[in-house]
Amino acid sequence: MTDASPVAAIPSLDLNRYLGKWYEICRLPLKWEDEAATDVTARYSLEDNGTVHVDNRCFDEEGKPTQAVGAATPVNEGKSQLKVSFLPEGLRWIPFMKGDYWVLKLDPDYRLALVGTPDRDHLWLLAREPRVDGREKEAYLAEARRQGFDLSRLITPRHTGRDVTDALLARQS
Repeated sequence: MTDASPVAAIPSLDLNRYLGKWYEICRLPLKWEDEAATDVTARYSLEDNGTVHVDNRCFDEEGKPTQAVGAATPVNEGKSQLKVSFLPEGLRWIPFMKGDYWVLKLDPDYRLALVGTPDRDHLWLLAREPRVDGREKEAYLAEARRQGFDLSRLITPRHTGRDVTDALLARQS
């Protein structure tokens, strides 16, 4: 597949069903995320102003709990394409500091989601449980390949059963 075919998001996303906790099953490398991070999760909740509160948590390479908080705003009518910013709240208006978050494949029960960027630089496979059936995982990764993503550098974080809690984060400050 060539870059001539644009990346395609699903037609529509029910944000209320998408909210909640997701486990990162695998991803393409991110310059701001530790490649050795474990127990990576994302929690999404709806704010009163219609934006989605994003709360990403993991344990870094040294085992320390870390958190990145951001806000996502739907940018298409179907709400399947969002712009996300992890800047401090007062700076989130800066447009060139927002990243794309497009839902590319979603199971009907909202258990698995393939999320990527239109430039094919970033990709995540998310699930409601820390482990995914191998056939299901491969079906989602096949969709990523079909849309032109290079999966040769795919990272699969370990899930050990630990959870980055508010109490653990408070001890870090």
